Amino acid sequence: MNKSVRVRFAPSPTGHLHIGNVRTAILNWLFARHSGGAFILRIEDTDIERSTKVSEESILEDLHWLTLDWDEGPEKGGAFGPYRQSERLDLYQHYAQQLIASTKAYYCFCTESELEAARDNAMAQGGGQVHYSGKCRSLTPAQQAEARAKGIAPAIRFQVPAQAVSFTDLVKGELTFPENTFGDFVIVRSGGLPTYNFAAVIDDHLMNISHVIRGDDHVSNTPKQKLLYEAFGWDVPAFCHIPMILGEDRSRLSKRHGATSLDQFAEKGYLPEAIINFLSLLSWSSESGEEVLTIARLIKEFSFARINNSAAVFDTTKLNWMNGVYIRKLDPEQLVHRTAPFLRQAGYTLPDNDTLKALLVLLQESVEYLEQYVEKTAFFFGERIHLTDGAAIAMSQSEASEKVYWSFLRQLENVEDFTPGIFRDIMKTVNQETGVMGKDLWMPIRIALTGAMHGPDLPKLAALLGKERVRQMVLHIVE
Repeated sequence: MNKSVRVRFAPSPTGHLHIGNVRTAILNWLFARHSGGAFILRIEDTDIERSTKVSEESILEDLHWLTLDWDEGPEKGGAFGPYRQSERLDLYQHYAQQLIASTKAYYCFCTESELEAARDNAMAQGGGQVHYSGKCRSLTPAQQAEARAKGIAPAIRFQVPAQAVSFTDLVKGELTFPENTFGDFVIVRSGGLPTYNFAAVIDDHLMNISHVIRGDDHVSNTPKQKLLYEAFGWDVPAFCHIPMILGEDRSRLSKRHGATSLDQFAEKGYLPEAIINFLSLLSWSSESGEEVLTIARLIKEFSFARINNSAAVFDTTKLNWMNGVYIRKLDPEQLVHRTAPFLRQAGYTLPDNDTLKALLVLLQESVEYLEQYVEKTAFFFGERIHLTDGAAIAMSQSEASEKVYWSFLRQLENVEDFTPGIFRDIMKTVNQETGVMGKDLWMPIRIALTGAMHGPDLPKLAALLGKERVRQMVLHIVE
């Protein structure tokens, strides 16, 4: 293992795992596996009001489903734990006190109402971006004691040096933030909890994180974090900010675009290997130009140089196509294993394994996600077909279709074995007897058996249903 490469995925357990965070996890994991390094999972749960154990368990379950394995973190432990920020609060206090002792941070006794009034006043005077005034920087010990005596719990602010901040991003290149981009920022809140920027720096340093790979909505946090690293005299990790994911209307991906959390895609029957492939291509591309790539190839070919700097569009049509490709790669046993839970959940009583296998394989070419099997197999598991499509109803009631149905039923009585070949022979005889041909010959029978005008190989489908079931279905539509 290349111990110099250590990356982390650090979700907050405040809800379901958003697809944008999933893409971040995937790219971190691919880089770790490509480099022979370590992939660390850290739970950033210092938002006490919103963080829940249920959300944390959901995140772990989602990552397991996605088959992303971590080398250190919850469930696995490691030399740099604990891996939940709520269990590391003493560490944050310790390092905050270090900064105070070196006069690089200070106690701030400004109340929220005072800060809000100062912001309003600055805005009223035509101020642009409003920064903290630094009012508490020079409080004497006596003034601090007086504020404490009044019951004011202080926050701790980092004293931002008067300098520009620059860093080289592995995707965006050299970035510079001029002096006065932001004011002295809070690193520990008045309640004692650390802010994101402070806790992340402490954890990333203590966990020896070499590369911070995250969404580009964090770019504005990076100069603050770099200043904290420098204040402690610590090495700064490499930063890589990947572009955000947009909906097809090019606005930020949200619930109004449809499913946005990983569990929603799992519940619809998308395959984890397809999700990994698809999400990796939202920011990265293979030099070969190919799009359907095994996980092994994604790991082998991963490179920061091929991460695009422009926003990525979440194309559901493309995801469905790609997932369909992966479904068609499943062998019959895998197909049954992955699809059966969806059919059981729909209330279907499943047939023997060989019959179910034959049914699923028959429909495999037309399925884009596994939940679609529920609708596509409804004809097989239902007692009878209920036509709802106007065109199908019209065709089933035509004079030509009626001739086909009665001729078909007569011929059916003359056969014992009901194979795809026998079915074709019956249809030839029906053609000769009625003079009906082409779609007018075949489509009425398809409608009777499936309720649809198009579908899988009809002789195989009829044989799978069996002679008696086929007879009953055709009789139902003509009676």
